[in-house]
Amino acid sequence: MANINDYLLWRGDIPINEAFRFNEIDSIILARFSYLIFDKIEMNKKETIESISKKMKDFENKAFRYNGDKELITYLGESKRFKNMIVTDYVQTNDKEIEQQFGAITIHISEEEMYLSYIGTDSSIYGWKEDFNMAFMENVPCQKEGKKYIEKIAQKYLNKKIRIGGHSKGGNVAIYSAITSSKELQNRIIKVYNYDGPGFNKNIINKYSNNEIISKIETYIPQDSIIGRLLNHKEKMTIAFSLEKGILQHDIYSWQVLKDDLIHSEKNTNISEDIDKTMTEWIELTTNEQRKIVINAIFELFYSTDSETFGEMSKNISTNLPKVLRKYGEIAKEDKEMIKQMIKIIATSYINILSQREKSKLDDIKKDYINKTKLNMEIWDKKYLGKLKNTI
Repeated sequence: MANINDYLLWRGDIPINEAFRFNEIDSIILARFSYLIFDKIEMNKKETIESISKKMKDFENKAFRYNGDKELITYLGESKRFKNMIVTDYVQTNDKEIEQQFGAITIHISEEEMYLSYIGTDSSIYGWKEDFNMAFMENVPCQKEGKKYIEKIAQKYLNKKIRIGGHSKGGNVAIYSAITSSKELQNRIIKVYNYDGPGFNKNIINKYSNNEIISKIETYIPQDSIIGRLLNHKEKMTIAFSLEKGILQHDIYSWQVLKDDLIHSEKNTNISEDIDKTMTEWIELTTNEQRKIVINAIFELFYSTDSETFGEMSKNISTNLPKVLRKYGEIAKEDKEMIKQMIKIIATSYINILSQREKSKLDDIKKDYINKTKLNMEIWDKKYLGKLKNTI
C-alpha cells in the first residue's frame, strides 16, 4: 500500500503538463504543504519548493509537526514535478487572546494557476478551542482571516486562476473563503479541496452558498471519518481509504493512493455514521448558548494548567491534574449541571443509535430466516409433496 510520499517517489519525475495534468494527489500534497515548519526558517518573499526543502533539510524529524512531513519536503525538493514551483505570501497569525490560529501560503503551480493552502489545527490548546467554537459561533477568527487572505492574493495576482485547499480546519477555512468571496473572485476559482475538515452551521450555508460555487467544492473524508462529518455539508463528498482506524484516520499520510488518485471506499463505516448522527442530535437538542457555556467551561480547565499544547499538558500530568480539579471546583453550580446534561444528551443519543442499529440487525436476521424458511418449504414442497401426489 502507498501514500502521498510514495506518490512523489513514483511520479515526482514527471512535470505537470498537458499529458500529466494537476491531479487530486498533487492537491493533497499542496494542502499538506502549509503544515511545514516555515516559522523555523527564514522565509524570503519569494522562494521555490526546492529552496525551502534545502533550508529544512537539517531539521530532525521531531522538529516537524507530524510524522511524514520531513519526508514530504525532502521528496518535494527533489521532485521535477514540484521543486521549481514558486512559493510566496506565507502568513501565520496566531492570537491566544481571541482564540485564533491561522496560517496560509501560496504555491504558484504555473504562470496561469496558483494554489492557496490553509493550515489545519496545530497542537495549541487555543487552536483546538477555536475548532470547538464552531459549534456555537457563526464564524470564527481563522475563517475571517482566510477570507482576507484570498482577497489579498487574488488582487495581488490578477491574471491567475485559483485553487484552494486545506486539511482539517484548513479545509473548512478554504471552503469559507470561497463561499464568502465576491462573484468576480469565485469565477476565478477552479476548485476547492477540503480534506476531512468540518462543515458549517446551517445559517452559513443558507446565507452564502450558491450552486455555482458549491459545484466547485469537494470534500474528501476517510471511511471512519469523525472530524470531517461534523456540522453540515452541502458539497460533493468522496470517501478515501485509510489504513488506520477511528480518529487516527484523520492523518492524511494514512490515506492510500494508486497512480494519480486516491483509493476510494464505497461508504463510511458504522462508527462514522453513528458518531455523525450523535453529534447532529446534540446540535439539534441544544442551543448555541448552552454549547458555548459547556465548551468554555471545559477549556477553562485546560487553560488553568498554563500549558500551551495538549502534549505539554499531558507530560506534566501530576502537576496539572490538581490544577484542573481546583478549577473544576470553581465552576458555577449551574454550569456544572449544564456539563452533566450535555454529557447525558450525547451518551443517550449514542446509546439509542447503537440500539437502533442492533434492532435493525436483528430484524434483518429474522427477515433472512423467514425468507430462507419459505424457500426451503417451497423446495421441499416441489421435491417431496409433488412425488407424493403422483403416487396417490
